[in-house]
Amino acid sequence: MILKSLLDARLPGNIALSASGRDDLTYGQFSALVEDVFAALRTRGLARNDKLAIVLPNGPDMAAAFVATACAVTAAPLNPAYREDEFHFYMDDLHAKALLVEEGSTSPAIAAAKRLGVPVLTLSSAAEAGAFTIAGDAVASPSVQGYAKEGDVALVLHTSGTTSRPKIVPLTHANLLASANNIRNTLQLTERDRCLNIMPLFHIHGLMAAVLATLAAGASVFATPGFNALKFFGQLEEARPTWVTAVPTMHQAILQRAERNAEIIKANPLRFIRSSSASLPVPVFHVLEEAFGCPVIEAYAMTENAHQMTSNQLPPGKRKPGFVGCAAGPQVAVMSPDGRLLSSGEEGEVVTRGPNVTPGYENNPAANEAGFAFGWFHTGDQGFMDEEGYLKITGRLKEIINRGGEKIAPMEVDEVLMEHEAVAQVVTFAMPHDKLGEDVAAAVVLREGMTVTERALQDFANARLAAFKVPKKIVILEEIPKGATGKLQRIGLAQKLGLS
Repeated sequence: MILKSLLDARLPGNIALSASGRDDLTYGQFSALVEDVFAALRTRGLARNDKLAIVLPNGPDMAAAFVATACAVTAAPLNPAYREDEFHFYMDDLHAKALLVEEGSTSPAIAAAKRLGVPVLTLSSAAEAGAFTIAGDAVASPSVQGYAKEGDVALVLHTSGTTSRPKIVPLTHANLLASANNIRNTLQLTERDRCLNIMPLFHIHGLMAAVLATLAAGASVFATPGFNALKFFGQLEEARPTWVTAVPTMHQAILQRAERNAEIIKANPLRFIRSSSASLPVPVFHVLEEAFGCPVIEAYAMTENAHQMTSNQLPPGKRKPGFVGCAAGPQVAVMSPDGRLLSSGEEGEVVTRGPNVTPGYENNPAANEAGFAFGWFHTGDQGFMDEEGYLKITGRLKEIINRGGEKIAPMEVDEVLMEHEAVAQVVTFAMPHDKLGEDVAAAVVLREGMTVTERALQDFANARLAAFKVPKKIVILEEIPKGATGKLQRIGLAQKLGLS
């Protein structure tokens, strides 16, 4: 089975994609679109497993292009915000056979493609949300290959590469279908559901949780141009969704405007809110549930797992604030450095295995040897499981601060500072120290209208943490620098803030 099976299994008249200012796209129309795109790519000489770099703005066309192109070739979505040299690096690294941009695009990806001799195809939107046609010169002589197969690579994404060269993560149709069904089952999605997508669609979270899990349920996606906290409540009113999935920084930005939009929230009740891709602070969990009057379901996910690994449960199942839930699809365990699986309460590295897990990094034997040791995929995250199998992430192994031999988990400091009434956001990170090697620092965003000094926050932390864990430096900011997908990134933050 391939991604097209998600469309063909549904009633052709049911709505698959919606967007503001566009007609709805039905499942029948979506399936026909896949056939048209397949013909357009094969005619231009693109074959199975050829990589098609996709640089499109967020919205229904990007959602549909991902699914439709993956049925013929390998979809390789890239962040539209990249600069020319970044596009050049990623397309060269991927050995992209062609680039797909929207008609009239001025993206620097086009110049990068020309430098590499990569042909450029253009997408022209139609009336329905996500419907489009493809134009452009042939890449090679027409291909007579059929649709992609289950073991073919549907999607490739680069890891974030904060500590080394980004790695290429290939995900097969089988990986993506397994993950889409895992998410659908966890969230009990049915064709009556509608997801409001505010996540970027060059990232696994939006592609899998918002788009493919929805299609696996025969439900519908309302695709927005991307996240904008000022427009969110208008989109909520227009889309009338049953659920939303986002990263914690987005949820926090939405919460800042929730009180003044209480009537819209009341008139458009959500079945649940999902949070993933980063740790959701416990105080934010509680305020979010209170503001929206629905369960908040925190999940744990990673590109190499085609997104979801664990999840908290919908009622009457349990959801535990501060925990990322129990195994939700793949097998999940905690492992010691010597490959021994640990018991509940014992801390070690989180590992997974299952049909959703990538077969391995592309052209990277060293990374595969380390990342798939002992027959499990190694996440690089540190944590433990409680007696009920609920996972607590205590840090990222590469982010652990080594202060002269004393090891500090940044998330522990985050959790303490988040308890201060004036703090809205916090990221603890390592800053260089001439004698200790590293010391503890934190970046903090305050709640609207509140003030507090660095010394007061340090005193607050000092009353709750061992002295060596208290941040030596706390920087109070209007906004903490984020990665392209909205995640707060600890590695490299000292340099960004001039503390190196």
